[in-house]
Amino acid sequence: MPDPILFILAVVAMLVTAGFVLGLSDRSGFSPRWLFVAAGLVVINDALLTNFYGALPDLFGASDWNWQGKLLALAATLAIASHPAFGWRRSGLTLRQNAGSLRSAMPVALLYCLFFLALALSFPNEPASGETMAFQLTMPGLEEEPFYRGILLLALNEAFRGRIRLLGIDWGWGAVLSCALFGMAHALSYSAGDGFQFDAITMALTAIPSFLAVWLRERTGSLLLPVAVHNFGNAIMLVV
Repeated sequence: MPDPILFILAVVAMLVTAGFVLGLSDRSGFSPRWLFVAAGLVVINDALLTNFYGALPDLFGASDWNWQGKLLALAATLAIASHPAFGWRRSGLTLRQNAGSLRSAMPVALLYCLFFLALALSFPNEPASGETMAFQLTMPGLEEEPFYRGILLLALNEAFRGRIRLLGIDWGWGAVLSCALFGMAHALSYSAGDGFQFDAITMALTAIPSFLAVWLRERTGSLLLPVAVHNFGNAIMLVV
């Protein structure tokens, strides 16, 4: 079995296993159907990001970046968000902000930006090419936020209905699992020769800020600020 397929099967297995453990602790608020929907979303997203695991020809063949995979994954996310079970507004795909939310959201967005500015100052990079800047200013936020903080978060929130009120929003296991999956997408890897490799620092530097993005999405009702700060975080690492 190809390494990328084995990897995504392992991630999905971890999601489903963790989901059932959490769900059985609160059966009245647990929907296995929505957990399996979330698992399916993860598989679809990964397949498109990898151009169906290399089966599709890459029309951006000379590029250093995965434009095609990102665009395919974004198209699928938008199509899924159009389904009545999701909906663009429920998925955060709206420019409209919840009434009065920006006053509290802007300091959190600034905190997110300052976090990545501090990282950029601590770990300076070589000057980036024009294509690299164009990619980092667009694709990461435009593709990953509608997926992880949009349709995936919605599906996981439907799977786990229990909530606690904290810092002005309602938190559930959906937020925790979506942030963990986002972190693992960056920190976990697999190859036949080395097996599974996990980078705890990368996990922290991706999963922890993603909780700020979840807060912004839930507080404002929109993915506008999460997309903006996500792309800032990626791009600032290249210019400082």
